[in-house]
Amino acid sequence: MTTLKSKLQDDLNAAIKERDELRSSTLRLTLAAITKEEVAGKEKRELSDEDVLKVITREAKKRREAAEAFAQGGRTEQAEREKAEGEVLAQYLPKQLSDDELNAIVAQAVKEAKAAGAEGPRAMGAVMKIVNPKVAGQAEGGRVAAAVKKMLAGG
Repeated sequence: MTTLKSKLQDDLNAAIKERDELRSSTLRLTLAAITKEEVAGKEKRELSDEDVLKVITREAKKRREAAEAFAQGGRTEQAEREKAEGEVLAQYLPKQLSDDELNAIVAQAVKEAKAAGAEGPRAMGAVMKIVNPKVAGQAEGGRVAAAVKKMLAGG
């Protein structure tokens, strides 16, 4: 069985052979982040595919935020580069949920949480607990929280 990490490694080797600089540098940085995660903590460990996905998601988010920052600073070239790296990483992530799909999951979770007696400010946490496992890796935390807040506010 091929792990996600070994797929990244194989794709890196292919990118190097093809002299695909963007792809190889993006994958190299991501593999470095994975290795860093493996040696963090008391003992070295092998990351599961799920943990590797979390690292890739985090790296993709960094690229998106950097692209926005560069774009706002008028540094178009760097913004494009960060965006392109983000797109390379996106290929390894589960397909992101559309707003409609996310809203449907959130609406269902709000119903469940309310049925379980969650109300007011506490409802947010209760709903997030139901939604998060369902959307894992398919929608960013901030996006999920915004959808939940909107739904709880009656929007």
